[in-house]
Amino acid sequence: MSEKKQTAVLFPGQGAQFIGMAADLIDRCSAARGMFDRASQLIGEDLLKVTTEGPEELLNTTAISQPAIFVVSLAVCRAIEEAGGGELLRAKGTAGLSLGEYSSLVFSEAIDFEDALEIVVRRGEFMQAACDESPGGMTSILGLDLETVREVVAEASTAGVIAVANINARTQIVVSGELVALERAAQIATERGAKRAIALKVAGAYHSPLMASATKRLVPYLESLEIRTPKVPFSPNVWGEPVSDPEKIREGLVRQIESSVFWAPTLERLFADGVNHVIEPGPGRVIAGLVKQVERRLPVDSLLDTDSISAFVAN
Repeated sequence: MSEKKQTAVLFPGQGAQFIGMAADLIDRCSAARGMFDRASQLIGEDLLKVTTEGPEELLNTTAISQPAIFVVSLAVCRAIEEAGGGELLRAKGTAGLSLGEYSSLVFSEAIDFEDALEIVVRRGEFMQAACDESPGGMTSILGLDLETVREVVAEASTAGVIAVANINARTQIVVSGELVALERAAQIATERGAKRAIALKVAGAYHSPLMASATKRLVPYLESLEIRTPKVPFSPNVWGEPVSDPEKIREGLVRQIESSVFWAPTLERLFADGVNHVIEPGPGRVIAGLVKQVERRLPVDSLLDTDSISAFVAN
């Protein structure tokens, strides 16, 4: 007898976007265009056109890429439901990588789509402004554990603002901060035995104190946001384990922009709780890659276009 499927639905974050990622959804999903139209009204930009046609420079801005990924990810979920696969989305747990938390909270029915969309749009605007106000970047350090990377960050902090941003796997950890501090961290990490220290192509120092102005601007929106108890167990980035209390979820969303993303601990907890299958709705295969680093044998369905959704529903 085959093992019963215990599924986690995990949503991608910023960086997964690419031109054309929504084109197929519009033909497939009757609700997708309406989702894009509403987002376009809030942004003041034709989000569907930018998503399907570019230019790439505009799509890659924080203010555009965040709502684009959010809408595409949830449109994929809607397309699966319209294709008759709603039952397949029943999940044992859900989480999202940074921005993906908002997709996850809508999926779990803790937040309404319209409310989350407005927060995502404002979040993108405020984070873009923070990037412009406080230039910085992010560096991925490969081959060192978290304790060693924290030591590297402590030493590099004498050069400037720097913090642990993403704990993606046991030995893949991203640091974030001012460029001079990142350069120092890369040097120290290499001296400590890191396999590589890779500067990431991002607009700023996400999940670091340099995002403080974005947090401050977003707080009034989060304070008035209606949050319900999730219908699917939801794991916030800042704790890496399930949280059901709406006020605790709100606290996590407030802290999230500047805090570390405990992604590997989130995955480890889900797998320990019995998850043996992952669905990644939305663009890219970032989630699939990170899952494989934590549990190589775990099957992941990355779903975006008509073919992948049809094959998923048929199986």
